[in-house]
Parts: sequence; C-alpha cells; structure tokens
Amino acid sequence: MQEQCLWTQGAQEPAPVTETLDGALRTRVCVVGGGITGLSTALHLSASGTEVCVLEAGDIPTGGSGRNVGLVNAGLWVPPDDIVKALGEADGERANRVLGGAPAKVFALIERHGIQCHPTRTGTLHLGHNAKGCEELARRRDQLVARGAPVELIEGEACERLTGTRRIRAALCDRRAGTLNPAEYTRGLARAAQTQGARLFTHSPVTGIQREGDGWRLSTPRGSVVADRVVLATNAYAQDSWNQARQHFFAGYYMQVASRPLSGAAADAILPERQGAWDTRTVLSSIRRDAAGRLVLGSLGRGEGRPRAYLKRWADRIAGHYFPELGPVEWECTWSGRVAFTPDHTLRLFEPLPGIVAACGYNGRGVTTGTVVGEGFAEYLSRGDDSLLPLPLKSYRAIRGRGLWSAAYESGFSLYHLGQCLRLVN
Repeated sequence: MQEQCLWTQGAQEPAPVTETLDGALRTRVCVVGGGITGLSTALHLSASGTEVCVLEAGDIPTGGSGRNVGLVNAGLWVPPDDIVKALGEADGERANRVLGGAPAKVFALIERHGIQCHPTRTGTLHLGHNAKGCEELARRRDQLVARGAPVELIEGEACERLTGTRRIRAALCDRRAGTLNPAEYTRGLARAAQTQGARLFTHSPVTGIQREGDGWRLSTPRGSVVADRVVLATNAYAQDSWNQARQHFFAGYYMQVASRPLSGAAADAILPERQGAWDTRTVLSSIRRDAAGRLVLGSLGRGEGRPRAYLKRWADRIAGHYFPELGPVEWECTWSGRVAFTPDHTLRLFEPLPGIVAACGYNGRGVTTGTVVGEGFAEYLSRGDDSLLPLPLKSYRAIRGRGLWSAAYESGFSLYHLGQCLRLVN
C-alpha cells in the first residue's frame, strides 16, 4: 500500500500549464490559493471581464481540493434546522437554499467547460448504521422535505440493493448530489479560468502582504503582485502569520484508503448506482467506488505517519463489517487531506481588512461550498452584490484554543479507530 493520492493517478484532465511568479505584476484582483474556491473565483471573475491572477504555493491541486472524497454534497454538515438555530432564521435559510443548489452549479460547470472528472449524478447516501442513526436520518428527511429537497429514506430490501450491505438499516438518498474525481475537477476549473484570461502562478507562496495606496502588495519569493482586491482562498491550509483566515478555524484531517480495482458479483453489488456514501457513526466512515471499480474508504483523522499495518487493519475492519462477501481486499494506496472545522460546523465569510475577503470552515463540504463561494466572491468583487454567497460577509471573533480543538478532535478520532481495529466498537 503506497502513500499516494488516488485521484491524480491516470487523471484524464491534464494538469494546467502554469509558471512561477518572477517579477512585479499589477492586477485588479489577486486570489491566494489555487484550490476549488480560488479557481472558481478566478473563473467567474475572468468570465465577467475582471483582470485576476492566482498565487498557489504548490501545484494545482496540492491541498484538500484534490485530496477529498469527491462527494458533490448538498447543504452543510448539520441538518437544516440546526443551521437555522446556529445562524438565525435569515442567514440559516439563506445557507440552506444556496448550498442546497450547489451540486447543480458544480455539474453545470463540468458540462459547460467539458471537465473530465468522472462525474456521477445518482445522488449520495447517508447510511443509518444503528437505530439511533436511522432516527437521525428520519429527522433530516423531514426537515429537507419541508424545504422541497428531493430526498428519500430507503429501507429494507431496497436499501440493501442500493448499498450492497445488510448492515445498513436505512439510507437517506439525496438525488441533488453525486460524486466526481476532485483532483480532475480542480484541474478543470484551472483550465477553464485560464481560457477566460486568468493568470495562474504555481510554486509562488505568498510570504507577506502590506497596504500600498488603495490596494495591497503581496510578496512571493521571486516577485510581487499589487492588486486592488485580494481573496484569501486558503481554507484549511492557511498557516502563515500574515493570513488572518487561520484564526477562524481549527485544523483536522481526513484519511482515505483505496483498494485495487475490484470485479465479480460481490464487488458489483457494492453501491451499484455509484452513489457516494457515509454512515452515521460517531466518527463516520465514507464509502464510494471510483471509475475503475476501486473501493474507497475514508474517515476523520490523520493517516499520514501511521503504520501501514494500522491503516490496513482499519480498512479491513470496515470492509469486512459492511461487505463480508468480498473476502480479503488488497489495498493499493492511502492519503490524507486537511479539513477546516468550526465549533458550530458552519462556514465563515468575512473581510479581515478593507479590500480583502476570506472564506474558511467548510467542515468537509469543500467541493460544493468552494464552488459557490467562488462564484459569490466574484459577483461581490465585480458588482458589489453578495446575494450569491451562502452567507453575508460579517465579522467573527477569532476561535480561541485552536490547537486544543485540533488535538482533542484528533485524539478522539484515533481512539475511535483503535476501538474499531480491536473490535470494541462496530
């Protein structure tokens, strides 16, 4: 089992041809971060005729945009009523509406720009692994149906046929959603942004930012950019002291393990319609198949640096629990990505300084959230209209004890996975 991200292996969508910033540049908008949020911002800005450049510290993609599960989810992590409770009636329902329609925007971009990312539009499945989990799914179903969402709670034999396992008692199917290869989707956004005129600079980390006239100067190791407006689209990878977005989330990780391509009746029975799925465990497990038929399992927590035997045992435990008919599985690769968490599990959109906008705290919903936030930022920066954003821009207090939050989450994830490996928890 190699430590390598599956999504860049044999990718159909080619990596964008970019350059390293060398010298001075003047532009209308500078986007920091070449992930889904930054590239969606650049694409929509350039399509509207606004001059824009992107500064990315690594390749495209490097961070979580190319390393996530690839679920094209509708909504936020928490149920819609809980979102309203956390954010208030107006902002909560706005987030429910905008993010509920986010999958359609992702698929529209894929079709419009011919992005080769193996998309599926058969929905996602939230899997009830026990009685309490099924009760939670019924509660979510009722809240979503009340808002007109095309969701269905599937039970009994129909659930077994759709999931391929007898261990799941019920599954909440959301037909708005789907799956894709996240690295290919990110590359496709980059290609589309370049086609519209955006300039992309890779291996050009921002080392500092300072006020210059009515705009901002961003420094890199070999150059600088002066821009009227700046977008901080670094999300979970905001670590530098100059980046104020880092104060508004605490970092976590998500690990994944992928098998070699599977075939045969037992394999074909697993998620036959290719929905992406995740269960209602305290520390969830995600399950999906890729275009080549691999079984891809994931969970909260950091896999990097852990013994391969530990990761293999965890993956064997999950696969054996849900799909015992498979028998022994050969695991091909493993990788992890960072997640930006917030205490209330909702995102933050704000202006840390005049002329600078920032986004963070996607809580594991980066594909759809990043796409619509990018479109919303573009509309706000070019026309002063923030209505396309999931939330209005507002001020937030910095999260205190971010390191303690991160350590507590990671410790809890690790203990739970250890319990799974030792068969202390199902």
